[in-house]
Amino acid sequence: MDQRALQAFFAPKTVAVIGASATPGKVGNAVVVNMLAAGFKGRLYPVNPKGGSIEGLPVARTPDDLPGGIDLAVFAVPRDAVLPAFESMAARGLKSAIVISAGFREAGREGYQLERDLAALARKHGIALLGPNCLGMINTAHGVNASFSASQPVPGSVAFCSQSGALCQAILDWSRGEHFGFSKFVSLGNKAVLNETELLSYLGNDPASKVIMGYMENVDGGEEFVRAAREVSRKKPVIMLKAGSTNAGAKAASSHTGSIAGSDDAYAAAFRQCGIVRAPDLESLFFLAEAFASLPLPRGPNVAVLSNAGGPGILAADACEKTRLHMARLSPETIQRLQAGLPPYASVYNPVDIIGDAGAERYKKSLEAVLDDPLVHAVLLLIAPTAMVEIEATATAIAQVARRSDKPVMTCLLGRAHGSIGRELLRQAGMPCYAFPEPALRSIEAMYAYAQWRQKPVPVFEPPQRDLDAARRVVAEAVAQGRQELSDFQARELLAAYNLSTPPTVLARSSAEAVDAAKAMGGRVVLKVDSPQLAHRTDVDGVALGLSGDVAVRQAFKDLTDHVRRIRPEAPVSGCLVQAMAPAGSLEVIVSMRRDDQFGPLLMFGLGGIHWEILKDISHHLTPLSRGEAFGMIRSIRSYLLLKGVDGEPAVNFRALEDVLLALAALAHDFPQVYEAELNPVLVNNDGALVAEARLTLRT
Repeated sequence: MDQRALQAFFAPKTVAVIGASATPGKVGNAVVVNMLAAGFKGRLYPVNPKGGSIEGLPVARTPDDLPGGIDLAVFAVPRDAVLPAFESMAARGLKSAIVISAGFREAGREGYQLERDLAALARKHGIALLGPNCLGMINTAHGVNASFSASQPVPGSVAFCSQSGALCQAILDWSRGEHFGFSKFVSLGNKAVLNETELLSYLGNDPASKVIMGYMENVDGGEEFVRAAREVSRKKPVIMLKAGSTNAGAKAASSHTGSIAGSDDAYAAAFRQCGIVRAPDLESLFFLAEAFASLPLPRGPNVAVLSNAGGPGILAADACEKTRLHMARLSPETIQRLQAGLPPYASVYNPVDIIGDAGAERYKKSLEAVLDDPLVHAVLLLIAPTAMVEIEATATAIAQVARRSDKPVMTCLLGRAHGSIGRELLRQAGMPCYAFPEPALRSIEAMYAYAQWRQKPVPVFEPPQRDLDAARRVVAEAVAQGRQELSDFQARELLAAYNLSTPPTVLARSSAEAVDAAKAMGGRVVLKVDSPQLAHRTDVDGVALGLSGDVAVRQAFKDLTDHVRRIRPEAPVSGCLVQAMAPAGSLEVIVSMRRDDQFGPLLMFGLGGIHWEILKDISHHLTPLSRGEAFGMIRSIRSYLLLKGVDGEPAVNFRALEDVLLALAALAHDFPQVYEAELNPVLVNNDGALVAEARLTLRT
């Protein structure tokens, strides 16, 4: 999107309201009233066929009566009247537009087609189009409230965007009660043209917005979104609440905005990779935004808890241990300093208990002491509302000390009624104030994780060595044959082109052939029933392990083929694959890929068997994939220690495992027609990794 169109959108000098009304309670009236109440300094043009005046402004009867080159037009007319009015204004140089009207994609096929026509017209003329089916847009820095919101937001430094207009209304009302300020406030609606990606790119360079936060149900162009978010997150925090993470939520999201919510695994991977802070719920979204907008980032994980009551301090310590943070070990100098300024029965070890009769001066001196400790990276300050607490004086003193520090100080005023004045004073001083310690610690944890992400080097993506010509021949042959799946020998040819090793394997069509193949391999072997209709042989007991000797191999061949023909008569059985047993000390892992409809190839890694089937001990990553990120995938599973070696066992060959992940990521990039791929099991030990079985699904 042209940045000039977005500039005209956010900071217009001329605004037309198509469908303006003199009747209070109508959307067209609310937009005009809100623009005037926001202090808009430009020219405002109400448009209504009746003419006359609205709120003291002369009314144009049609869009053709307006001057050309309008910066922003707000459409608040019935759905079927939107396109004709839009066409008229587009032909006369309209730069940006907001379509508040509903009844488009979210309403069915006819509305879907109208929305497509509207979007095509906007793109043809380079018009920044917001909506349709949205609340509108607010820019507090330029006196713009082009929405039908019920109230004006408080100016602030947080930019907010949301797909839900009703949620926007509720948030605006809540924010006024909490004195939470916004720089920009955007209701995206159906996102016919403007979406999160365009807004992120613009807001990333907006000096008025220190933090970007949003509510999303789906994302359009997931790969472009990740690229934009990765760039913006290096500059400022981006905090998102993703709805539709459950089956019920995804279904509701589809009916709400006509969108598909998408895979939550893919969203989690995308957010993690591009540095987006994911809020678990609506309350946390604002706690996080307030903390990021108000406080410096912690330089480490060590937290000091300062409290005037023992119980809350202990609860805070317990809560801290459930996060990635640590209770700081105070330095001897800090302990001596606290002892000098506190009563003898106070606790000077973290958590620091300064006793219930602590006044403003005791809080001030104690906070200064712990903030000066180089081993402390953040402070959680708890105030229990005892009769001796000087709430106003204490809040003022805390704010003065915290403002001078480059470390975050989170305050927690326990209770509600007695601490309301102190809570207000702290928020006016730009300090988040919580009612309980747990959300405060979660905010510190999120800030620390974000600070760590910003310090990571930008990933370098280097595709592995591969024989692309050979790989193309395998895929082209499968497509020519009309195959929708590559398995066994065709899959092995493709893996070989990517330098992935596989164990010796022979297709035996009779028990005699199986015996001969086993002899040629030497040692113990595995037999696997071969049928194109069996995606997972273990599900039908189609695998026999650890076979040695002619009798055992011959009997296993007969038992396996008879068993599968009996329970799956529709599945043609061509024989058994005879495969060398796994090398000594091998562990089974699974590496897979599937294409997410919104984000593209999503990789999965985990240990085999119950580790991923039952315990779901797996990690995900979107492509592209760097070597460092490949190792991060391996290291992030809970059973990583098994790969490192236990009870004297050597560690597996991690580089070989990384090579498997990198090869699959490259294959997904090279061949968009490969929709899914599963390498299971991959046998890995200290020497290397072998792909024992592979299955790839083609999308024609």
